[in-house]
Amino acid sequence: MSTTRLLILGVVRIFQPVHGYDVRRELLSWHADDWAHVAPGSVYHALKKLAEEGLLTEVATQRVGARPARTTYEITDKGEAEFQDLLRRYWWEYTIPADPFTPAWAFLPALSRDEAAGALRNRARLLRLFIDGTRVRLAAAPSPDAPHVAELFELSMAKARVEAEWCERLAGRVEAGELPSAD
Repeated sequence: MSTTRLLILGVVRIFQPVHGYDVRRELLSWHADDWAHVAPGSVYHALKKLAEEGLLTEVATQRVGARPARTTYEITDKGEAEFQDLLRRYWWEYTIPADPFTPAWAFLPALSRDEAAGALRNRARLLRLFIDGTRVRLAAAPSPDAPHVAELFELSMAKARVEAEWCERLAGRVEAGELPSAD
């Protein structure tokens, strides 16, 4: 929830007063569901929870026509302090990202050589597809107002490129019998 808290507090801070729908739309435009795993449906729940904690305040709730009621939020002083704390913590600390591949790798010896090598090559292929898709996304929607966001995507592509090369190299080692396998 901490990443979600930071993102939602930050978006409210930038666009306040702001409706939950606009927070959700903004995070989707950033593709935060991909890189921060912020599920679009969780935004409304998080907004309510942050308001319950006193980090956001509900400014107004309005219904326009047949649309659902929309609540407008602003960040509180307590919310600003939480935002600043999370922001600085994430800038100055390093946390190993959780990836289900890591525990799966621990059980490499449970797979046959062919399956392990095939899975590694497939992962490398998926990583290269991610890189290609990200390049297309950046070319289609450059962000002149936020060049730092494009740099974040460059970092993601660099990590994916290194991991794809690692997967290919390890696939060869598995096939050569240098690493344990079920057969």
